[in-house]
Amino acid sequence: MTAALPEQASQGWQARLALGFERGPLGTVLKHTRHQGPLRVQRPFYPEDGLPHVYLLHPPGGVAGSDCLDIGIKMSPKSRALLTSPGSTKFYRSAGATARVRQTLTVEEGGSLEWFPQENIIFPGARLNALTRIELAADACFIGWDITCLGRPCNDEAFDHGQLYSRLALYRDQQPLLVECQRVADQAALNAATGLRGHPMQALFIATPCEESHLALVRETLAANPADFPIAATLVDGLLIVRALGHQTEAIQQQFLPLWQALRPHLLGRPAVAPRIWAT
Repeated sequence: MTAALPEQASQGWQARLALGFERGPLGTVLKHTRHQGPLRVQRPFYPEDGLPHVYLLHPPGGVAGSDCLDIGIKMSPKSRALLTSPGSTKFYRSAGATARVRQTLTVEEGGSLEWFPQENIIFPGARLNALTRIELAADACFIGWDITCLGRPCNDEAFDHGQLYSRLALYRDQQPLLVECQRVADQAALNAATGLRGHPMQALFIATPCEESHLALVRETLAANPADFPIAATLVDGLLIVRALGHQTEAIQQQFLPLWQALRPHLLGRPAVAPRIWAT
């Protein structure tokens, strides 16, 4: 079912997308789709049995001040899906207004969600408020990443002015496992030892539920493919967290993808099947 959300008056684009997945006789299906503005999905692809791969589309490709992206994903009991996007999301320089992104990911009993959007590129002078909330049932599975580039290092443009406020919160059975906030308002935060240490890119890979054997597997995988940038893994309350600081999206993804490939058979009972769009 596809329906449009009510329109709201605003100076910027108000883009909303709500997706509901349900378990059917032959696997998971995209049962409900609601949208407003320039956010869409293609039809689900099924490169593997019963588990859809869905591509999130934002045709403008960029977000300006006053724009708002609101994404809601709900996985019903025992449903499984992998979501990704075809390209990076760019946040452009603002004259003063703040762009907003809100993502709410909900996975109910026995379900799983693999969440692999391409990176966010935040141009110098952009103003962004980004909130992500992940809500998991007691036995739900989640594997995902969040990659952000501050400035445009390929053009030698540092994030020397602008503002970023981000918050990511992950809950299992309504109990917080991870709540972290970041505020970047000047270049000092990028260069500080307690900040990004001069790296324009920061990345987070998370997987749950995990145990010590999964942490050991991740560390072995990282050791087999040494990175030339800071990257480390830890395990807290069943949540496996890998953090990285870098200069290139491709280099970070080359570290993260083997982790997904190693963990997926243990967490989902399936070998990793890469979305076809990643090969284009």
